[in-house]
Parts: sequence; structure tokens; C-alpha cells
Amino acid sequence: MTGPGLTVRYLRPWRIELTVRPGVPRLRSLAQLARLVDVALRAARPPEPASIGVILSDDAELAALNLQAMGRQGPTDVLSFPLLPPEAFPAHPGRTTTATTVLGTAPPAARPFALPPGARPHLGDIVVSVERAIEQAEQGRGGQTGLVAWDPGDELGLLVVHGVLHLCGWDHAEPEEEAAMRRLETEILADPSWVGA
Repeated sequence: MTGPGLTVRYLRPWRIELTVRPGVPRLRSLAQLARLVDVALRAARPPEPASIGVILSDDAELAALNLQAMGRQGPTDVLSFPLLPPEAFPAHPGRTTTATTVLGTAPPAARPFALPPGARPHLGDIVVSVERAIEQAEQGRGGQTGLVAWDPGDELGLLVVHGVLHLCGWDHAEPEEEAAMRRLETEILADPSWVGA
């Protein structure tokens, strides 16, 4: 399925909506990005089946969203807009939960709103500034530490993975959480299945 700037990929059990804003350069193929989202979702283990949105944009849109959603001035590299509570996802280092991840058996607080039979819950959307990915990579400010000089396509991949993990209840506010999230990001990016797509 496609529309103006929208491509939908089905990689069971996921529906991945990829939107590329006009004028935004393509650093990776949409097939690669869809496979990368698939690898990240499988690692994060959200409820399934589910859908997710990935929007590739620029600094102007990220600056507007950053101000509106976070109250911060200026562009950022990636923003995540989760629709499910953290309790809907499995526990991971740095976060504990008693919720069961199977939607039908989760406590009521961990369930998303009621959906028609067979419908997929939407995990949320991530918005990535491709402009930031290019600049961070070219200036050697990429990677998880901000000290990596690598290809802009690799930086874009990291930002997509980072955003997906945020949708799935991961955070990096505490040192233990940050270390676990960085390890998982590294493992996901090292998975060869997404690069050849």
C-alpha cells in the first residue's frame, strides 16, 4: 500500500507505516528500514500483532514537535509518541512491571482501548530528522555516545531503533536503563537480516 509519501509494509505480525516527507533524502531503502523496525520490535517484544508508524522528516518539523511535545527549543534527532502504557510491554533491566504482555490476560490498566476483533493495536509513531542524522554522522557526533563518525545511513538506523525502543517502554533516564538500552540497540543494529533487504 502506498500514498503520498506513505509506504506500508507487512512483516508478520507487524504493519509498518513508513512516511517520507517531501524533499527528505533517502539514506536507506524503505525495505531496509522496515526490516530494521521488524528486528527492533522482535527484540522489544511488544504485544502482537501490532502496527507502528515511522516518519522520516527534517529539522523544522522536529523542532516544532519538540517544542509542542517536550517544551524544548530547537530540533532533536528522534521523537517517539507511544500509545500503549509501559506496563503493556515485558519487564526489562531498569524497569519492573507486573503486567502480563498478552493483551487478553493483562491487567485492565495495561490493556489498550478496546479494538474490533482482529484489529491491530497501534504502538505509536516515531519521527526522525534525517537532516540531524546526516549532520551528526558527518560531524562525528553519531552513535550512542555522540562520539562515532560513521555513515549517515547507520545513524538513521540507530535513530529508528532508538525510537522503536522508546515506543516499547524502554528509556535511558537511569544508568542501568541506559546501559541495557544501548546494549540492545547494538545487538539490533548488528543483526544482518535487515541490511540486505
